[in-house]
Amino acid sequence: MGTHEPRKLTRAIISALTIAGVKYRWQHSKAKQWTDMTGDDSAIEFSLRGLSWESEGKRRTLIYNLTVPLVKNNVDMCLFNLSTEELQGTKYQSAKSYIALGELKGGIDPAGADEHWKTARTALDRIREACSISRHSLHTFFVGAAVEKKMANEIWNQLEKGILTNAANLNEPNQIASISRWLCTL
Repeated sequence: MGTHEPRKLTRAIISALTIAGVKYRWQHSKAKQWTDMTGDDSAIEFSLRGLSWESEGKRRTLIYNLTVPLVKNNVDMCLFNLSTEELQGTKYQSAKSYIALGELKGGIDPAGADEHWKTARTALDRIREACSISRHSLHTFFVGAAVEKKMANEIWNQLEKGILTNAANLNEPNQIASISRWLCTL
């Protein structure tokens, strides 16, 4: 995952939280410090590594680009059912703390779309296999910028079979708004 892909999705997630009246905290990618939201959050998506919020008594923390011990690989997006303090204490080890894991592929070249999907599909299969071994059920999702017809059919089939929980095209605003609301309400 490059640096541009999370920005559009992050902005949509922040919007979904703001519209819902949910206060959030965000983690700076370099300083690793958590900061409370302010009245002006413009451009935080350029230096953000994570978001954290509490809604209806549920604590949630979303971290980008994390090596997940359960999977033993990097995962683009990890949603936890913990506050930032609780998450730091677990060192990401507890399988039960994971709610959703997702892959985000932002390459816009249609010729490379299939390769992005193959890479994401392999990563998502690895996640599901690790969860099966640990007997932990969680949501998996995919967000891609270039979605070609063949891969769209495969993604749709996985969604219908319940293999994949959610998916969105990064270039379709309604899909990004929908997956953002979904992440914020898990």
